[in-house]
Amino acid sequence: MSTSTTAREIASQPDIWERALRETSVGDVLGRPGERLLLLGCGTSEFVAESLAVLRERAGLGVTDAAYASEWQPGRPYDRVVVISRSGTTTEVGEALTRVAPGTPTTAVVAVAGTPVAEAVDEALVLDFADEESVVQTRFPTTVLALARQSFGEDVTGLPDALRRALAAPLPVPVDGVDHVVYLGHGWTYGLAQEAALKVREAAQAWSESYPVLDYRHGPIAVAHPGSLVTILGTADPTIVADIEVTGARVQTSEADPLVQLVQAQRFAVALAESRGLQPDTPRHLTRSVVLS
Repeated sequence: MSTSTTAREIASQPDIWERALRETSVGDVLGRPGERLLLLGCGTSEFVAESLAVLRERAGLGVTDAAYASEWQPGRPYDRVVVISRSGTTTEVGEALTRVAPGTPTTAVVAVAGTPVAEAVDEALVLDFADEESVVQTRFPTTVLALARQSFGEDVTGLPDALRRALAAPLPVPVDGVDHVVYLGHGWTYGLAQEAALKVREAAQAWSESYPVLDYRHGPIAVAHPGSLVTILGTADPTIVADIEVTGARVQTSEADPLVQLVQAQRFAVALAESRGLQPDTPRHLTRSVVLS
């Protein structure tokens, strides 16, 4: 069994989710019903923002956009701008906040209080109990997603126990023979697919990709081969499964909640890293936060 910090943080998620769902009030941080909302983040946080945007609109709570903090320029009017930043120190997030139209309420979801991002907004939700030591983010983004889903009206009370059962079992697909990893999603799970693929790149330095599930046949399937593992997050269309299997690739589907599937992807990334003799806690060229001089 892995003894890495990342693996321990992955294993802690059922308890972290349970605490968050029981004790944490999101309030207006993720917007009031009817507000036109913009969600900003970098890296993992942007992928979370993409998923939250779809979930919020699906819940009928108002128009919601997501964008990379590093790319966003003012244009469309918004009733609120929300930033997501685990460290609260990411330079591009702080710079994006300076471009928000004066008078527009700003809020943040962070893991560390008193940081530049937390201090720059009108209100911050601090999830310090979900913070991580590892460079690789795992429990902070999934906790944000679980909390948001609850605040948007979903019943997610069974998620912690569902994840406990998944973590108690071996990985559904071993890492042996896998040299190419693909995650596919639809709607809000496309953000999860991007995050899952990022974990594989970060932790295992491996070839990984992510696409909207039905777009996979429009080109990317050309590189699928017997060494490919293609995972579909959420409901799997039997026709796309059949088309992928023709290539010789392994296709992984599940009836589990997509957020549980994301944690399984985190586990897979750690296992793949360790099979390659890599330390998943300290990915090369990466730091906990991108702070630019």
